[in-house]
Amino acid sequence: MKQTGVRLLWMVALWGASVLALTAVGMGFRLLMTAAGFKS
Repeated sequence: MKQTGVRLLWMVALWGASVLALTAVGMGFRLLMTAAGFKS
């Protein structure tokens, strides 16, 4: 039972990290586009 909980925690942690990474990349691209003069 405890092993399942640890595995679930790892899945949630990895999912959260991937979402944060995607958000950071998206914001970075938006900043680059704005700096380059492209308005979306």
